[in-house]
Parts: sequence; C-alpha cells; structure tokens
Amino acid sequence: MSTSNSADSLTHLDASGQAQMVDVSAKTTTVRQAIAAGTLTMTAATFNAIQSGNAPKGDVIGTARLAGIMAAKQTANLIPLCHPLPLKKIEVTIDPDTELPGYRIQATVKTKSETGVEMEALTAVSVAALTLYDMAKALEKSMQIGNIHLVEKVGGKSGHWQRSAVSS
Repeated sequence: MSTSNSADSLTHLDASGQAQMVDVSAKTTTVRQAIAAGTLTMTAATFNAIQSGNAPKGDVIGTARLAGIMAAKQTANLIPLCHPLPLKKIEVTIDPDTELPGYRIQATVKTKSETGVEMEALTAVSVAALTLYDMAKALEKSMQIGNIHLVEKVGGKSGHWQRSAVSS
C-alpha cells in the first residue's frame, strides 16, 4: 500500500496494514494553519448562570479557553501517530449563543512545519468543550458537546481546504 493521499490508501498504515507514524522528513516546511469549531449546548438556566458569573467553579470561559490552548500543545501526547509540532499560534475563542443556548468554540492553530495542525485545532476545541462541561456540570449534567469539525486548513501539499456551508 502506498503512502500517497489517495482515496484508497491511508497514510498511517504501512504495506502490511500496521499503524505507523508518517515520515514527513521529505516534505517542504511551510506555514500551515487549521481552524476547528464545535458547540456546547445547555439549558437556558445554565447558560444564564455562566453568563452572569454564577457558576460554582468560577471563571468557566477563561478556564476553558486556557485548557484548549494547553491541549493543542499536548496533541502529540494524546493521539499516538501525531507529530510533535512547534506551534507558533494558538487562539481559542468561546462565544455565547442564545439561540443554542450555549457556546460556540473555535480554535485556530498555526505552525511552520512539514505537516499540518488539523489535529491540534480539533483537540483544542474538544478539550475546551470538555472543560466548559466540567466547570458547569454542577449546574447541569445534560449539556451536550457537538458538531466538532474542521472548518479550514491552509498550507502543505494539499493546499487550501474550506468546509462548505452545506457540510457544516
């Protein structure tokens, strides 16, 4: 099995089907960026308590944002075949949305490397959402983490990719 990025091959499998870390040493070092997003939905009462600063554990949003940043930096320790990368920028935003009700989480991760940062952005969103849940679970256990997805990636051999509005 080749390690090309075709539809019928997976780059993390060797010729015998065993998991492997992809050799990126021959790839060109370029600036790469990925944006991921997700949501945490909850009842209006929980949302209002967080928004008014009345959550039992304190600064819910600030703690979750910091957790997302820290998680991006640990991605290679969490996902076995990810390369450790020199991350140059990590930005996590957590925006209230009364329509959910809940929060929209977005992470932007940037590097200059031989491989992309999609997993780092997705990890940042996931851990920020988990931290939001943890910080507010005393108020509500039925909150729901959802719709975690890659929004956009820039750089590398495959170039620019952006999720279409239909597939969000």
